[in-house]
Formats: sequence, C-alpha cells, structure tokens
Amino acid sequence: MKIFAISDLHLSFAPYIEKPMGIFGSKWDNHEEKLKENWISMVKPEDTVLVGGDISWGLKLEDAFYDLNWIDTLPGRKILIKGNHDLWWGSVKKLSSIYSNMDFLHANFFTAGEFAVCGSRGWVCPGATEFTAHDEKIYKREVVRLRLSLEAAKAAKMERIIGMLHYPPTNDHFHKSEFTELFTDFGVEQVIYGHLHGKDNFSKGFKGEMNGVRYSLTSYDYLNAKPLCIWSDERKDDSNECE
Repeated sequence: MKIFAISDLHLSFAPYIEKPMGIFGSKWDNHEEKLKENWISMVKPEDTVLVGGDISWGLKLEDAFYDLNWIDTLPGRKILIKGNHDLWWGSVKKLSSIYSNMDFLHANFFTAGEFAVCGSRGWVCPGATEFTAHDEKIYKREVVRLRLSLEAAKAAKMERIIGMLHYPPTNDHFHKSEFTELFTDFGVEQVIYGHLHGKDNFSKGFKGEMNGVRYSLTSYDYLNAKPLCIWSDERKDDSNECE
C-alpha cells in the first residue's frame, strides 16, 4: 500500500461550465488527460490518494458530480478536503453516502493503513501580506476544525497522523502558525497542502521539516500532474518513505 497526494485538480467536466485551465500556462494544457494517465500508471487499487482541495469549478453539487464521478473512476481510495474554490461542498454526511470509495474530510478523520488522516481547509495565516480582520475570523474557525479533527484521531488511539490543508500552513515569511503548532503538538508526521500556483508563488509555501513535521506542496502544477507518493509499506528502511 502507498499513500499519494495531489491538490488543485480544478476540474470542469460539466458541459455547461467553461473553465479551460490552459489559460494559466502550458502545464495546464489538457491537464485532465495528463493527470488521468499519471494516476492510472502510479496508483493501485489498494492505495490511498489525498486530494487537497480546489477539486471542482462547480458552483452546486449537481455541477460537481461530473468531476467527482470522474475522480471516482480512478484507482485507489480517495480522501478529499475542501478548497477555497469548492463552492459546491455541502454536507459531508451526504457526500460520503454517495461514494463508497471517497471520503470527505471536515472536522473528522479517516484512516489510511496505520495512519489517521486529519485536516481542514486552512486559511491565510497572520502576518501574510494584506491579512485582514475578516481573514482572522476564518483563520480561527479553521484552526478549531483542525483541532477537532486531530482530537478525534487521538481519541481513537491513532498513533500516526498525516495532516491535510488546502492553504499553506504558514504565511509567506514561514512564521509558525496555530496550524503548525497543532501539527507539532499532536505529533503529526507530515502535512500536505496546495493552493499555490505558478513559479512565482511556489516559493511562498514552506517545504521541508519544521519542528519534526515534514511539509509538502502538492499543487497540480507544482507536481507536474504526478501524484506525490508520501508513504509506502514497501520499505527500504525504517522510515516507510517512498523510494
């Protein structure tokens, strides 16, 4: 079993929604086909893929069904979180009842092998350029949701945790945040996030280790349409990391 991650699929298969991603650069040309080809070649049915938000351009659930159904046909189990563009996202209970092999993370957790997968959408962190009082309210709310997710995993006696956010875990100066503090306090091993697009923005996301937690940017264009393997039980050593 392996655990993969990729964020910001930005799908728009609904026939009445026109959101061609190619306008954002050549990496986005035919991006659905590139992703499908790579996903099928890399992911096996027993694997899990973490999808870190900005999944569908649909405004309503009936719009997003075109995109969710497409994801559902791809190999592996999927765990999804909400991104800032996922306006279709509604009742997690309803969403989870529709798909047998896709789980929707929202102030809860799911297991992937020996791991608990916890997370929230996240938000812009204090200290970022143009951080506002409105941002502060949303940021605090997302911190609460992340804490609830982590507490649920700990209450279930889960010892190993992977974290998911849509937004980066820090501001663009890489200052610690309440998100990073929670990940450290709960002993999270690694965290994936997305949201950042384009060469000029990739450097604004912290990548690497902070206080014992490894952080990885998994935006579609940063990964060149290839899901990132973040854990494998085909171990070469005690780390369990992918080859």
